[in-house]
Amino acid sequence: MSHALIVIDVQNDFCPGGALAVPGGDAIVAGINALMAETDTVVLTQDWHPAGHSSFASSHAGKSPYDVIDMAYGPQVLWPDHCVQGSAGAAFHPKLDTTRAQMIVRKGFRTGIDSYSAFFENDQTTPTGLDGYLRSRGITTLTLVGLATDFCVNFSATDAARLGYATTVRSDLCRAIDLDGSLAAAQSGMQAAGVTLT
Repeated sequence: MSHALIVIDVQNDFCPGGALAVPGGDAIVAGINALMAETDTVVLTQDWHPAGHSSFASSHAGKSPYDVIDMAYGPQVLWPDHCVQGSAGAAFHPKLDTTRAQMIVRKGFRTGIDSYSAFFENDQTTPTGLDGYLRSRGITTLTLVGLATDFCVNFSATDAARLGYATTVRSDLCRAIDLDGSLAAAQSGMQAAGVTLT
């Protein structure tokens, strides 16, 4: 069974002390490292925004973080500035064993559109290239871990299942933002899409 581990956005800005800290975000690093050590194919994703990205509240006059606006591709949560290209916040958590990664997928680098999923931008049509990479390697089964359960992990897992991968999310190796019930909604949405939550 050709299997890959997809490690979502374990970056400083999503860990305690970061610009968009996920509670306990750093607590999963050791477990992810252990899982990487026993997995043949490892892919890391990295949120990688240009300064002034359209998903930043600071780019919209009078808007605050966590407000929701309508973009051409649908509703968009506005975030604190985070994971700006080349910044310390965009770097992987220092204890994450990045040496195991065979590929790093950077996402959210187009100024006008956010990208939660490892597979598609938020318009759900612009691909990141990850699907082509996995298919060319004959990979059919995916395990997803990382940050945050209810946003980037959720969108990635749902897309993976929709693309035909047998997809498992290791809930113990994820942490959530849980914005207005977003965690429960993400969990039911992933299960409806055919994702296994363990």
